[in-house]
Amino acid sequence: MIQITKKGKVILAGAGPGDPDLISLKALKYLQTADVILTDRLVSPLLIEQYARQNAEVIYVGKQCSKGIWTPQKDINDLIVEFALQGKLVLRLKGGDASLFSNILDELQAVKKHKIPYEIIPGISSAFGAAAYTGIPLTARGFSRGVRFLTLYDLEKVQYKQWKDWATTDDTLVFYMSGQRLDFLTQQFLNLGISLEKGLAVIQQATTPNQKTTVFSFEDIQSKSLPEFEYVPTLLIIGKVVNLHQDYSWFVEKNASESYFDNHKNSYQNAV
Repeated sequence: MIQITKKGKVILAGAGPGDPDLISLKALKYLQTADVILTDRLVSPLLIEQYARQNAEVIYVGKQCSKGIWTPQKDINDLIVEFALQGKLVLRLKGGDASLFSNILDELQAVKKHKIPYEIIPGISSAFGAAAYTGIPLTARGFSRGVRFLTLYDLEKVQYKQWKDWATTDDTLVFYMSGQRLDFLTQQFLNLGISLEKGLAVIQQATTPNQKTTVFSFEDIQSKSLPEFEYVPTLLIIGKVVNLHQDYSWFVEKNASESYFDNHKNSYQNAV
């Protein structure tokens, strides 16, 4: 049994949406000094390769439910606690932001239970990255005064009044983890009278070299086929602001046909 002499520290940090340059300076400093790095699937592989300490222990704890890839949250919690109780600096590196649509509460409860010191470092969420790299402002005068961050992972719990509110609001809607439900979502909105002036942007692998953006108006959707769900992360932006993409997009997309995040994953140690 390990003799505990000094508790380490846990850093729960967002690594940004894909472009490795979008990590915060504070998270980067911890990446360069951490003894153990527990990394999500949607963290840029280049961050680990270029900035992790040479003798750091890097463990892949990624999840992708659509492909049956799943590291149980309990295993992640146990690893965080195990290494921290060995006196190590543990960096739990998450794609996007550390607190938005993540399991950070489970990890906070685990470190709190064992009285382990910790910090939370925010990151650029994929909504902000996708909006910036497609030239779609999430709010803009005359287009939208608000924005909502949503997910359809619990689709069966969404009630009719909620669908109606989403279909008729002037707010920009951003759906995370909902690419597989795109056809159902758009049909629901059309049935509930969404304005045909609103647009839909389907953004895959935002901010990476493999970013792919497809934009429709809801009038177009009635007669055109929607893109297949191919890669994660896939983000959906809905609202009048989507119409600004044509005028203000600046990022040159290469129409790549591979996963940016899987390219170097095999170099990591898998969680056990």
